Amino acid sequence: MGKRYSLRRYLVGAVVARAGDEAAGPALMLAGFAVAGSSVEASSLLAGVTLSAAVGGPLLGALLDRAGRPGQLLAGALVLYAAGLGTILAGLGRLPFAVTVLIAAVTGLAGPALSGGWTAQLPRVVPGDRLPRANALDAMTFSTAALAGPALAGGVAEVAGDPWAVVVSVALVALALPAAWTLPAARQLPAARTSERPARSARAERAGLVTGGLLAGARIIASRPALARATLSSAVSCVAQGMLTACVPLLGERVLGGAGRGAALLSCAAVAALFATAVLARFPRVIAPGTAIWAGALVQAAALASAVTGSPSVLVAAALAMGCAEGPQLAALFTVRHREAPERLRGQVFTTGASVKITAFAVGAAAAGPLAARSLPAALLLGAAVAACAVPAYFAIRDDRPPRTRTEHRPTDNPDCH
Repeated sequence: MGKRYSLRRYLVGAVVARAGDEAAGPALMLAGFAVAGSSVEASSLLAGVTLSAAVGGPLLGALLDRAGRPGQLLAGALVLYAAGLGTILAGLGRLPFAVTVLIAAVTGLAGPALSGGWTAQLPRVVPGDRLPRANALDAMTFSTAALAGPALAGGVAEVAGDPWAVVVSVALVALALPAAWTLPAARQLPAARTSERPARSARAERAGLVTGGLLAGARIIASRPALARATLSSAVSCVAQGMLTACVPLLGERVLGGAGRGAALLSCAAVAALFATAVLARFPRVIAPGTAIWAGALVQAAALASAVTGSPSVLVAAALAMGCAEGPQLAALFTVRHREAPERLRGQVFTTGASVKITAFAVGAAAAGPLAARSLPAALLLGAAVAACAVPAYFAIRDDRPPRTRTEHRPTDNPDCH
C-alpha cells in the first residue's frame, strides 16, 4: 500500500480536506450571523468549533503514533468533523444556541486531523530524499485551501444562501475520506514493544497512553527552545488572525457592501500567502525560519492596524499583506517542527502544535466578536497589538545552544523543507 500511494493522492486529499476546513469557519460565521443577527453569536460558534482542539490535538496525536493504520483513524476523524458540521447546521435556529455551541465543541475535537495529523503522515508517503520538496508542496496546500475555502463559502452564501456554504464544507471534507483511509500503514508501532517490557500489563500500557502519551508532544515542544519559541510566537499570531476572522462579516457589511463579501478578504490573504510561500521555496536561503516567524508577526500587526481606515482599497491591501506574512510564517513553523520532532513522536508534536494554534485562533475569535459588535476599529487595533506581541514572545525563549547546533542555523535548514 505504501509503494502504491502517490504524493499526488496525498496532496489532493490534503487540499480537499483543508479547503473544507477553511470553508467551515466563514460558513459557520455567516450562518450564525444570518440566524442570530449578531457577531457575538457568530464568533461564539466559531470559537466552539475551534477551542476544543486543545483536547483533540494531543489525544489524536497519541493515537496516531500508536496506530498500525493511521489513515483509517484520520478517516474516522474526518467523518466526525463532517457529521458535526452538518449537525450544527441542522441545529441552528432549532436547538438552543448553547446546545449548538456544545455540538460545535465536540466537532472541533477532530479539527487537528486536517492539519497536523495529516502532515505528520508525510514521511510515510515519500522517501527521505524527496521529503524536502514534499514538505514545500504540503505547506502550499494550506494556502491553496485557505484561498479556495473562504471563496467557496462566500460565493455559495451569496448565490444560494448561507446554509449552503456549510453544506459545501461538509462535502469537501467527505471527499477527502478515500485519500485518508488509504494512507500507508505505520512501519512500526512505537507502543508495541512488549519484548522490551514483558512484565508490563495491558492496563499499564493504557495508563501510559493517557498519562504519558498525551503529554509527550507538549514536553518535546517545551524542552526544545527552537520549537518552543516558534510555537509560542505563531500561537500569538493566531490569536490576532482569529480576531480578524471574527471581524470579517462586519468588515464585509460596512466596507464592502455585504457580509458575505467579507470572506473574499480571507481569499485575498490566501492568494498572497500562496505566492509568498512559492517565492520562498524558490529562493530558500533568503530568510531564516526564525526571522520569518517574528517578522511575519510585525507585518500582520501593521496590516491589522491599517484596516481601521475603512477604505476598501486599503482593506484589500491589508489582507494581501496579512497573507504575505502568514505564508512564510507557516512554512517556517513546519521547518522547525519537522527538524525538531523525534520520529516516534512526530504525530504528537504536529497535532499538539496544531491544537495550540487552533485554540489560540479560537481565543482571538471569541474575544473579538463582542468587541467588534461595539467598536470594529477597537477590535482591529487590539488584534494589531496582539500580533505585535508575538515578537517579544519569540525572543522571550532563549536558545543557549551553540550556533552550529541550532536548528535554524544549520547549513541545510531552509524554508523549502516545510
